[in-house]
Parts: sequence; C-alpha cells; structure tokens
Amino acid sequence: MAFLGRTAEPTSWKGREYWLHCLHDLYNSYSGICAYSAEWIPQTTGDPTVDHFVPKSANSRQTYEWPNFRLACLRFNRWKREFQDVLDPFEIQDDWFALDFPSLQIKPADRILVATQQRVRETITRLRLNTEICIRSRERWIKDFCTRQFTFEYLSANAPFIARELNRQGIVDTIPEIMNY
Repeated sequence: MAFLGRTAEPTSWKGREYWLHCLHDLYNSYSGICAYSAEWIPQTTGDPTVDHFVPKSANSRQTYEWPNFRLACLRFNRWKREFQDVLDPFEIQDDWFALDFPSLQIKPADRILVATQQRVRETITRLRLNTEICIRSRERWIKDFCTRQFTFEYLSANAPFIARELNRQGIVDTIPEIMNY
C-alpha cells in the first residue's frame, strides 16, 4: 500500500479503490448475505459491494480498514450513501427489528428502549426497508418457503432475518395460512 504510505489522510480515492480487492473475501465472510437487507446477494446478478460503514468522507483513515467494511448489495449501499444514521449491523440485537405478518413491513420491536426505537426507525427510513421492492423480495422468500420450494434451513441460510422472525413469532408452521398461500 504505497499509496497510504504517501497519503496519510486521503481525500480522493479515484483509481485507488483498493477495498474492491477484498470483495471476494468479504462476500465469503458474510456467506453472501447483505448486511442491510439480511438477504442473500447472488454474485452474478445481485451486485455485491463493499460498503464503508463509516463513510470515507467522514473518516478517511478507515477507508481501507477491514472492520469498517460491510457487504451490501448495490441498492442498499447507494441508499445508505454517506449518511451516518444507520445502525451498525454488528451492533444490532436480535430483538430490535420485527417483521409484521402479513404486511411484511419491518418495524421497531415493541419492547426496546425509546431511543433505540428511534434509531431503528431512522435505519428503516434511510435504507428504505419498507419500499415496494423490499416487500416484494421478502414476499418471494416467504411464498417460496410456504409452497415448499425450499426448506426452513435454506431460508435461514439465505434470508436469516425472515427465518428468525418466523421462529421468534412461533409461526413457522402456520405462515402459509397467515399469508394465504
């Protein structure tokens, strides 16, 4: 990294997107799961990207640091951009976000601190987690599971938030009736 040796505080990264070299390793370490949608990103069509959780513009020293990288599909990386109001996926606790059935809307869980509820709402808004395209994606996972296109284990591996919510709410076996599939 001769560039970093010469440039302690970079302000321009054009032509020096060295973080792209770690995308394969990042993808593997996340098992292909987007840090923000909690859904599998197909390598050929899903556009996996390296997101800088702390934006490059906010702290250039973290630009090339592995602990600052999050695997994100291109859409979520673009929606997050340089904003810093999104909860860090590494800090989110299992009981902070809830998935409403049958609407498939994501919301703050009921029994969390008011300040945490606000941060969850900000994350939902910034990442546009309840847009039609996100709901349709969740619906596809649920429908394929309900119609036995794959197992609960497959759902857990490829859409872990959805699987966790089905399990947490105790509706793994009754979700086909809830969703009318």
